Formats: sequence, structure tokens, C-alpha cells
Amino acid sequence: MGLFDRVSRVVRSNLNAAVSAAEDPEKILEQALIDMQEDLIQLRQAVASAIASQKRMQQQYNQAQAESNNWQQRAALALQKGDENLAREALNRKKVQLDTANALKAQLDQQTGTVDTLKRNLIALEGKISEAKTKKDMLRARASAAKANEQLQGTMGRLGTSSSMAAFERMEEKVLQMEARSQAAAELAGADLESQFAQLESGTDVDAELEAMKAQLAGAPANQAQLPSSQTSTGDTQPNKATTQPQDQVDAELEALKNQLDQL
Repeated sequence: MGLFDRVSRVVRSNLNAAVSAAEDPEKILEQALIDMQEDLIQLRQAVASAIASQKRMQQQYNQAQAESNNWQQRAALALQKGDENLAREALNRKKVQLDTANALKAQLDQQTGTVDTLKRNLIALEGKISEAKTKKDMLRARASAAKANEQLQGTMGRLGTSSSMAAFERMEEKVLQMEARSQAAAELAGADLESQFAQLESGTDVDAELEAMKAQLAGAPANQAQLPSSQTSTGDTQPNKATTQPQDQVDAELEALKNQLDQL
């Protein structure tokens, strides 16, 4: 591969890439529709011109036919008058007009076919343009939606790392802290109030219990009031019995030891 071919390919690839990057679907569709409208205008003009030519040929053919018939009648009239030469000349004129009419008839038939083809092409192009308009609106809506979605995604991506989003996050954290402090203060205030009511309720219970004890003591018999002293005196005699029993055991063991020594 030569150097020129390589350079040409690189240039064409770069141009194609630049054109592809610069293509806007909405603008391209609009321009394509404009081109189709221009083609439609030119086709309509061609159809109109073909129809005008067809009509002129039709008029010329009708005129040639009329002239041929006219010379036919003149030839017959000359023969009736006995002028054979004049009749021959009329027939020659008739033949010329008839040949012209036949030639015009062939051209007219060809022109009629051309007009019919142009009319069919015109109808087909009008249908394509109508379809293209509908498709253009659909593609424009899809392109607009895709562009809006792309912009939205780009905006969301920028928000994730922008300082504005960070500021929102900081302010949200600050509001959460303020709410936590407010909730803690409310809980503390509620606990203090609960403790005050608990003290009041506990004090009422103690006073009621104290009054009940006073009422019981005031109505109790005198011997029940002296009962603790008698129990105390009985308790004082019991420890003497406990102390004498260990002393007797010690004395018995001492006597047993003395007996053992004497036997030795």
C-alpha cells in the first residue's frame, strides 16, 4: 500500500468521524425532509410539464385527424365536380395529415405512459414524505427523551461529587444532631418531672404507713408491749447451760488421762 493511499484513508476516516460526531439526529431528519420536499416539488413540476406536453400532443393529434378528414371530403367533392387532379392533390394532403396524426398518436401514447409513471411516482413520494414526517416526529421525541435522560444522568453524576451535594449532606447531619439534642433534652425534662412525682407519691405512702403504725401501737395491750423484756431475760439464762456442758467434758477427759498415767 502506497503512502498516498494510507494518508487518504486516514483523512477520510477522520472526516467521517468528525461528520458522525457533528450529526444531530433532529437536524439531519429535518434536512432530509426538506430534501424530500424539494424532490416532491421537482417531481410535481415534471408531472405538470408532462401533462402539458400530453395535452399539446392530444390537440395536435386531434387537429391532424380533423385536417385528414377535411381533405378526404375535399377530394370527394373534386371528384364529384369532375376535377380528378384536384381530387388527387386533396388526397395527397390527406395522406400527409394522416401520417402526422399517426406519428402524433404514437408520441401521445408514449407521453401518456410517461405521465402515468410520473403520477405513480408522485403519489409514492407523497406517501413516503407523509411517513417520513410521522417517523421524524417519533424520532425527534425519542432523541429529545434520550438527550434529556443523558443530561439528567450527567447532572446526577455531578451532584454526587459536587460541593453543593456535600453541603446538603453536612446540613442534613447537622439537623440530625439538633434533633438528637432536642430529643435528649425532652427525655431529661420528662425524667425530672417523673422523679418529682415519684417523690411525692413515695412520701405519701410513707406518711400513710407511719400513721397506720401509730394507730396499731396506740390500740395494742400492755402485756404485748412488755413481751420483748421477758424474752430477753429468757435468752440470758440459756447461755449458762451451754457453758457448763463443755466444762464437764473437759474434766472427764482430764480424769481419763490421769488414770492412764497411773497405770504406766
